[in-house]
Amino acid sequence: MANHESLFDIPALVLAMPSDFRMVAKRELLLIPIFGWALWLAGFIFIDRSDREKAIRKLDRTVGLIRRGRSVVVFAEGTRSADGRLLPFKKGGFVLALQAGVPIVPVAIRGGREVLPKGSLRARPGTIEVVFRTPVPTTTYSLHSKEALIAAVRERIVAGLKPPRAEFN
Repeated sequence: MANHESLFDIPALVLAMPSDFRMVAKRELLLIPIFGWALWLAGFIFIDRSDREKAIRKLDRTVGLIRRGRSVVVFAEGTRSADGRLLPFKKGGFVLALQAGVPIVPVAIRGGREVLPKGSLRARPGTIEVVFRTPVPTTTYSLHSKEALIAAVRERIVAGLKPPRAEFN
């Protein structure tokens, strides 16, 4: 489960992830020449956000994929943040993890907005950091307590977005 602030978050995650994974993405990304094809070839899971029932069926199939051991990345906010502030988290990824019975690894991606802000096509030099936080087990949560799970994951992502403090001896 990661925050999302730039189009460069996707390639940054691809380079940082330690294993083969899939990513949930909006169906509209398929329309971007070359990029959309690459995501499709990589097996990304495309969701039609305009058709709730179809999206739910696709997510239900994704639960099986997770149970078979495949890691699935979800951008918790469901879209990119324009100003770098964390947006409210969508519930779908949390329901996926609860139904699959797997822990959630919070991932903080920082620096992407400075490299390529939302709405811009002009990249600037900079560094994008991908920070993997301590996993949050889902075993103590249920669909009825998913708001507490969302808060726990959000707290860890927020902590990961803060720049590391320098240590002096």
